[in-house]
Amino acid sequence: MTTKIHLVCDGQARALAFVLTGGQVADTSMFTDVLDEIHVPGRGPVRTRPDRVLADKGYPSKKNRAWLRERGVKVQFDTRAYRSEERRVGKECRSR
Repeated sequence: MTTKIHLVCDGQARALAFVLTGGQVADTSMFTDVLDEIHVPGRGPVRTRPDRVLADKGYPSKKNRAWLRERGVKVQFDTRAYRSEERRVGKECRSR
């Protein structure tokens, strides 16, 4: 029996929100739940969503992309395909 911590941090590595689940729960299914937990008080209204999200390869799904698009949140998913493409393009540029 294991536990996962789904954590959202800001650009300075400060925790903004987290959700605990069982270890067998898929990361991608908790993406929107943990982002919905963000509540950052400040001088103005409480911030409840990020301007931008950087997430690893466990989170890109059509549902998550649609959720972010509906809220106007910019996103970059770090996927193996993306990194492979980046390396291939980099090699082509260096070989010229």
